[in-house]
Amino acid sequence: MIHEIAQITVKPGMEAQFEAGVTQAKPLFARARGCLSMNLQRSIEQPAQYNLVVGWETVEDHMVHFRESDDFQTWRKLVGDTFAAPPNVYHVNTVI
Repeated sequence: MIHEIAQITVKPGMEAQFEAGVTQAKPLFARARGCLSMNLQRSIEQPAQYNLVVGWETVEDHMVHFRESDDFQTWRKLVGDTFAAPPNVYHVNTVI
């Protein structure tokens, strides 16, 4: 399993709208090919900073099967207006 980490900065005052959009999008991730888990983490020190952490079977499941799907477009419609900047997205695997 790999994890996608999307570092997201939300426009000031749009935190509740962003969190509601992520809640609405949860089923989109849950039904995506290879998606194993999804959670949203919010910074304590910088409340407009979030990490969306998604567990995928493979990078391809995220970058091809999900990113090229209609569900990805729906996800972006739900939350895209709340982004202060494009998310910083990268993939990690557990080594220890």
